[in-house]
Amino acid sequence: MTTFASKKQLGFTLIEFAVAMAISIIAMAATVLAFRTATYSNQNVTQREDMADNIRAGLNLLEQDLIMTGMGVPTGGIAIPTFAATASCPGGTSNLKRPVPSGSATFPTCDTTLPSIEPGNAMGPLITAPDATSLTHTDIITVVYEDNTSTSTTTIIGMNAEPINGTGCPNGSLSASGNTVTFDANCFNLSSLSASGVQINPGDLIMFSNVNGNALQVVSSVSGQTLNFASGDAFGLNGITSATGGTLVNLQNYNVNAVTGAKTYLGTYPQTAATRIWMISYWLDNITDPVHVRLDRAVNFNAAQPVGETLENLQFTFNFNDGIAVNQLTVPTGYSESEIRSVNLYLSTRSTSMLGQTHTYARENFQTQLSLRSMAYVNRYH
Repeated sequence: MTTFASKKQLGFTLIEFAVAMAISIIAMAATVLAFRTATYSNQNVTQREDMADNIRAGLNLLEQDLIMTGMGVPTGGIAIPTFAATASCPGGTSNLKRPVPSGSATFPTCDTTLPSIEPGNAMGPLITAPDATSLTHTDIITVVYEDNTSTSTTTIIGMNAEPINGTGCPNGSLSASGNTVTFDANCFNLSSLSASGVQINPGDLIMFSNVNGNALQVVSSVSGQTLNFASGDAFGLNGITSATGGTLVNLQNYNVNAVTGAKTYLGTYPQTAATRIWMISYWLDNITDPVHVRLDRAVNFNAAQPVGETLENLQFTFNFNDGIAVNQLTVPTGYSESEIRSVNLYLSTRSTSMLGQTHTYARENFQTQLSLRSMAYVNRYH
């Protein structure tokens, strides 16, 4: 009789299989968790680097413009068209326009000069964060300084101009109406300036200065060596005939009536210098892309250009020359814009998207104080 010995079956038992599966699942879960954590960490680092880049991009130009504020601008500002005095504005009134995020506003009515810096407390848009953690009225700021990119600074254009290199400027002239100025090519060649890439364009501000004061005009067109100043400009500077001061006509030679003291302008000008002026404004733009609010920089009334994005707040306060009026939102009673010596800046930003781990936006903010170099170093005892 033959017997068959049973063979042992090879493989895993059900219990062994279950234990192996559990260990595999735990290992896989740990791997996924570690991967997700690493992904979140990378996302967090990337978003914060982007925020830092956004702040840095905007601050580079903003700081530069604030430091340059007032360079080449007369102390107290540049004269603008001034009208009859009122009870609230005994020195006269003005109607100079300034650019704002949507359209234009006016500088303070009682200002008879264009100051080197003008606060704009709460004149910017109301910014609402996508996750509704903030609701803030933002500020704007406007600064003024002379052109530092070309030889247009202090160019002599007057009819009685002093000699330059022995040739003089006999062909430089200002029209009696103040509608045009013609440069002598021997002193200032517009074609050469254009070839250098910094040509004078329509919309540019030109400051004229002589012994009778200073005035501003806006270039409407350029024809050869002549700049034209047609009325209807965005600033409201050209073609003003009803103003009592601050126009090109007020820079002319004049006779004074010995009895009444009235001036009779003669249609000719003493030696006169022309300088291109930049008016730079900053604000937050929540219209172009409401989700990713950008920091805009506008030169004069030209189209604003973005210099930073995904920002949430822009605030300024101002310190005045006596060291007492500090952290002022605007110009307090008894002070003027020409007494501002430094600006306190607050700028905040957020991540472009929510962080996956917390489902909230990452946020950063930056605060600094900037000295207005051309306005800060003055002799207060002079």
